Amino acid sequence: MSIPSTQPSSARRRQTIVATTIGNGLEFFDFTVYGFLALVIGKLFFPTFNSYGQLLLTVASFGVGFIMRPLGGIVIGAYADRAGRKKAMTLTIFLMALGCALIAFTPTYAAIGVAAPIVIVLARLIQGFSAGGEVGASTTLLVEHATPANRGYMASWQFASQGLGVMLGAVVVGGLTFSLTPEAMQSWGWRVPFIIGMLIAPVGMYIRRHLEESLHISPEQAAAPRESSLKIVCTQHGKTVLAAILAIVGGTTAAYVVTFYMPTYAVRELGLTPSVALFGAALTGLISFAFAPFVGKLSDIVGRKPLIFWSRVVMAILIYPGFLWLNASPTPVVLFTVLGVLSIGLVVQTVPGITMLPEMFPKRVRASGMSLVYSVGVALFGGFAPFISTWLVNATGSKLAPAWYLVAMTVVSLLGLVWLRDHTGRDIDAADAHARA
Repeated sequence: MSIPSTQPSSARRRQTIVATTIGNGLEFFDFTVYGFLALVIGKLFFPTFNSYGQLLLTVASFGVGFIMRPLGGIVIGAYADRAGRKKAMTLTIFLMALGCALIAFTPTYAAIGVAAPIVIVLARLIQGFSAGGEVGASTTLLVEHATPANRGYMASWQFASQGLGVMLGAVVVGGLTFSLTPEAMQSWGWRVPFIIGMLIAPVGMYIRRHLEESLHISPEQAAAPRESSLKIVCTQHGKTVLAAILAIVGGTTAAYVVTFYMPTYAVRELGLTPSVALFGAALTGLISFAFAPFVGKLSDIVGRKPLIFWSRVVMAILIYPGFLWLNASPTPVVLFTVLGVLSIGLVVQTVPGITMLPEMFPKRVRASGMSLVYSVGVALFGGFAPFISTWLVNATGSKLAPAWYLVAMTVVSLLGLVWLRDHTGRDIDAADAHARA
C-alpha cells in the first residue's frame, strides 16, 4: 500500500475541507434543530405537564442525546483508529439520519401516549451516539491532512461546519415559524426540518466516500493483535485526558448556552418572538462559520493557549453585563449585539481548543483520544447546560442565573488549560510523539 506524502497537496486539503464541512454541517443541522423546536416539541410530547415542566423535559431530552456521546466517542473513535477515519464518518452520518427519521415520523403523545416521548428519547440517544464519534473522526482527519504550520486553520473547519449546521437549522426553523400559523407549525411544520435532515444525509455519505483517507494501515499491522485504544488512552495518557476534559468545560458550556439555550431564553424569559430568537441563533452560527478559519490561522501564528486563555478571561468579564443589559432592555438589537459579542469570544476560544485535542495523542489512538475527551466534556457540561440554565432560572427566580453558571464554568476551565502542553507548529507524528504530556 502506498504511503501518502507527508505534505498534503493544496488540492487534497481543499477537498478534505469541503467534504468534511458539508458532512459535519449536515450532522449538526440534524442534531441541533431539536433544540430550536423545544417549545413546540414540549407541547406535543409532554402535554401532561405545565409549561415549565414541558420545557424542562424537552431540554432534558435534548441533553439525553449527550449521555450517549461518550459511548459513541469510544466505539466510533476506536473504529476510526482501526478501520479509518472515512469509514467512521460515513457511519456517523447514517446514524444521525436514522435518529432524524425516528423523530420526523413519530406520532405525538395524543396519538400513542407515553410511547411517543420514549421513541423521541431513543432517537436522541442514537443521534448522541453518532455525534460522539463524528467530532473526533472528522477533526482527526482534518488535522492529519494538515502541515505543522496550518493545523489550526484545517481544524477550524470543524467548528466552522458546526456553525454552518446551526445557522441552517435556525434559518429553516425560523422560516417555518414565520411563514406558518402556530396551528400548522404544531400540526406538521415542526417535522419538516427532521425530514430535510433525513433526506440530505445520502448527499453527505456520497461526499465522504470520496475523501482521501489519512490513516494507512499495512496488511501486517491489520493482522497483528491490537490492544484496546481506550485502554491505551486511559493508561498512557490519563492525565492529559483529565486536564483536557476540564479545559473544554468553558467552551462547551458557552456553546450550548449561547447557541441553543438563548433562543428559548429570549422567548420564555424576555418575551421576544420566536422568529427574532431564531434569527439570533442564525447569527451565532454565521459568526462561527465566518470567523473560525481566521481564528485558526491566528492560532497557527500565536499559539493555541494564549488565544484560549485571554478569550475566556474576556468572556468571564462580559457575560454578566451582557445578561444584565439584555434583561434591562430586551429588544432585538440588544439580543443580537450580546449574542454577537459572546459568539466572537466563543469562536476565539473554541477553535484553538478543538485543535489542541487531537494534537495531544499519537496517531494510532488519536481519534479515540479526541473523541473520548470531547464527548465526555460535552456530555457532562454542554448538553445539559440548557437544562441547568432553565432549572436555575426557576429555582432562583433570577433571570441572570444562567450568566453566573456560565461565568463559573469559564473560570473553572482555565485550571485544566494550565496543565496542557501547546503543540503549535510541532510535528505531532514524530517518533517521540508517545511521550507528549
